[in-house]
Amino acid sequence: MYAIVEIAGQQFKVAKDQKLFVHRLQDKEGSKVSFDKVFLLDDGKKVTVGAPAISGAAVEAKVVGHLKGDKVIVFKKKRRKGYRVKNGHRQALTELMVEKIVASGAKPAAAKPKAEKAPAPAKAEEKPKSAKAQKAPAPAKAEEKPKAAKAEKAPAKKAPAKEAKVDYSKMTVAELKAAAKAKGISGYTSLKKAELIAALNQ
Repeated sequence: MYAIVEIAGQQFKVAKDQKLFVHRLQDKEGSKVSFDKVFLLDDGKKVTVGAPAISGAAVEAKVVGHLKGDKVIVFKKKRRKGYRVKNGHRQALTELMVEKIVASGAKPAAAKPKAEKAPAPAKAEEKPKSAKAQKAPAPAKAEEKPKAAKAEKAPAKKAPAKEAKVDYSKMTVAELKAAAKAKGISGYTSLKKAELIAALNQ
């Protein structure tokens, strides 16, 4: 009997009492692990193919040890450029011993609920912080509103003084027409720049 199973992002063809090397797992040496992403099962008589995984099937294995793989040399060179780079790499591996292949009735991995429970308190703690953060700026906003109101009122008082000091010769025709419209000058749309300046200065 053999199965095709996904372990640490890679697919392996495994049988009972087989040793295999996979990418480093977090489990401790001597602990038992179960992999439920079984894509194919062959018991000698019948071949079962999952879509994509077979529900209830699992491969149970024991962590024999953690080790590093053989050194791989990574050498780069660009000819006639004097460019040479040599690097070595040893992949971190975990040695597994397949103990059992379960065809049906296996429970899903129990590690997922634990991972979900751990972040739950952190989220609960974050909520009060965010609530405090929302409460703190509230008075600041309340303070800003009166300032904005005062800032709006202040220019209204100073507006007449500014109109007397405006230099219309530096303004564009569009700005002059807008000023003429604000003053209520009739026929400002057909006037030229010099005529607009003269009308506004009166």
